[in-house]
Amino acid sequence: MTAPGEALHPAPAGPWDLFLAFNRLALQGFGGVLAVAQRELVERLGWLSKQDFIEMLAVAQVMPGPNIVNISLMIGDRFFGLRGAFAALAGMFVVPCLIVLGLTALAGQWLHTPWVQGALRGMGAVSAGLILATGVKLLGTLKKHPLGRPAALAFAALAFGAIALLRWPLVWIVLGLGGLGMALVYRRLDRTEH
Repeated sequence: MTAPGEALHPAPAGPWDLFLAFNRLALQGFGGVLAVAQRELVERLGWLSKQDFIEMLAVAQVMPGPNIVNISLMIGDRFFGLRGAFAALAGMFVVPCLIVLGLTALAGQWLHTPWVQGALRGMGAVSAGLILATGVKLLGTLKKHPLGRPAALAFAALAFGAIALLRWPLVWIVLGLGGLGMALVYRRLDRTEH
């Protein structure tokens, strides 16, 4: 995914590095780790460029399953094949699963207390803010998008309106707007090649 002339990015030393990086990601995220993933993989570790991250995210969003799990599999495979994919996936799940199982055993006692409910509401607001901040950070990558920034932002606004305001089912939005977006990009790319 690296363009000619673009600087190569550092790579993890081995599958253990993948495990640790994705474990750190999973333990930092509450309600979603996409914002943390962008900061960790692009800015801190430098394993991906912003453009690489956006391209992987686009593929991850159309695959079944959580985006970050799909990204972990793609990155693991990119660096160390199947072994790397399993290492990254294990990093995403092993320790968080143990924590969730432990908290589940204790949840019955504290789940209905006001301080736990307040903490959960606060974490939801923080998650929404982190996702919004990641979107703003990655806005610059739309300059290179085949449709251009105005059309991409129009698609984003239409998707937001259909989901948040009209409450349309996500499957129809993905098929409708996603299909239309892919067709327009394909057409634009086909014109530039000829």
